[in-house]
Amino acid sequence: MAYLSKKHLSRRLVLRGAGAAVALPLLDAMVPAATAMAQTAAAPKTRLGFIYFPHGAIYDRWTPAATGKTFELPQILAPLKAHQASMTIVSGLRNKAGESPAPHAITAGTWLGCVAPSLGADSHAGISADQIAAMKIGQETTFPSIELSTEGGVVCDPNFGCSYGHTTAFRTPNQPLPMEYNPRKVFYKLFGQGDTAQDRQLIVAETASLLDSITGRAKQLKLDLGAGDRVKVDDYLESVREIERRIEKMKANDLSALDVPDAPVGVPASFEEHLKLMFDFMALAYQANLTRVASFMMAREASMRSYPNLQVSEAFHPLSHHQNDPAKLDKLAKVQTYHTQIFAKFVDRLAKTPDGDGSLLDHSMILYGSNMSNSDKHDHDLLPSVVIGRGYGKLKGGQHLHFPKDTPHANLLLTMLDRAGAGVEKHADSTGALSEA
Repeated sequence: MAYLSKKHLSRRLVLRGAGAAVALPLLDAMVPAATAMAQTAAAPKTRLGFIYFPHGAIYDRWTPAATGKTFELPQILAPLKAHQASMTIVSGLRNKAGESPAPHAITAGTWLGCVAPSLGADSHAGISADQIAAMKIGQETTFPSIELSTEGGVVCDPNFGCSYGHTTAFRTPNQPLPMEYNPRKVFYKLFGQGDTAQDRQLIVAETASLLDSITGRAKQLKLDLGAGDRVKVDDYLESVREIERRIEKMKANDLSALDVPDAPVGVPASFEEHLKLMFDFMALAYQANLTRVASFMMAREASMRSYPNLQVSEAFHPLSHHQNDPAKLDKLAKVQTYHTQIFAKFVDRLAKTPDGDGSLLDHSMILYGSNMSNSDKHDHDLLPSVVIGRGYGKLKGGQHLHFPKDTPHANLLLTMLDRAGAGVEKHADSTGALSEA
C-alpha cells in the first residue's frame, strides 16, 4: 500500500549526526498523496554523466556493422548487451578541437569543451558540457557537479601547459576543475560534515563511523514510513555502509609512509576496486540527488597502467600504439572490453535502483566514450561514443546512429544538454542537435 498522508517529507531531507549529513533517496513519502509525480518538486530530474576512457577504441571492435535498431554489439560493447534497449550508439563524429601535435596533452581537456586551446601563457579553451549542465540544471543540488578519476599526474606540453591533460571539466575557458581520485576524500565530501576535510576527519575519528552517528535518527524516521519506503532507506544506507567498510579496509594497505609515486592514502591497490568505488559514489550521489552532473576519467591520457589481471603486461599507452600488430590489437581490445565490463556493472546498478516512477537508468543520460579514435595514429575522427539511458523519456534508445563525415562531436553534447533541459542552443562548433531514427 502506498504511503498516504496530508503531510509529506522534503525531497531535501538529510539525516544528520556527529560528523555525518546523509541525504536520502526519493521516497514515496516525499510525494504528496494523490499527486502526480511530475507535478511535484520531488519529480526525478535527468542525471547527466560523462565517462571518459583514454586511447580511443579499436573501431571495428566497437562500432556495430549495422545501423538503425537491428544490430549486433561488437566485442568492446558486448558487456552492455543487457542494456541494448537503453543504448544510443553514435558514430561518425569528429572533434577537430582535439587535433594537435601534442595529442595527449589536450585530448582529455577538449572532449567536452570542443574548443581548441590557444597558445601561450594565457592558454584557454572552452567551457565543458558538464559545467554548462551544472550551471543550468545542477544548482538545486548540494553539488552542482562532481569530478572523479582514478589516476593523478598530468600530461604537459610547452605550448599548452598542463591544464588539459588531467581533467575533462572546465568551469570557464581557463579554469580547469581537478578530478578527485582518492575515494576516501570523495566519501567525506559526499557524506561528511564539517567546514573542512580536517574537521570531518577529526569528527569521524571520534565517532568511528559516519553511519553509526545517524542510526538513531534513521530508526526514528522509519517509524513514520510505509513498508516500501523502509526497504528503500535500509537498502540505501546499507549501500553507503558497504562503501564505508571497503574504504576502512584500505587502511591496512596504507602506503603513505613509503616513497611510492601516485599512491596517496585511501587509494586501493586494486584498480578494479578503485573503478567500482568511484562508480558506486556516482550512483549514490545520483540516488540521493546530491548531484545531477558527474564526470569520470577511468584512466588518464598516456597512462602507464598495466593489466596483469588480464594477462596484459604491457603498459596501456605503449600498447595503444599497436602498429596494427594483431597480437597487440587483441590485447588492447581485451583492455578496452574490460573497461566496458566495469562500466556495465555501474549501468546494472542504475537499472536496479528505483527513482520515482522509473529507475535511475531511465532518468539518466550517460555518455561513455573517448576523444580519440585510432590510438596508433592519434585520430580524433570517428570517435567512439555511446549514450546509456533514456533521459526521462527524451531518448528512444536501442539504436545505432551513424552521421556523415565531419559531423561535430559538439552536436552530440548539444543534444544531451538540450534533452536534459539545459536550454542551450549552441555548443562550441556545433551545427545543430542530432536527430534519431
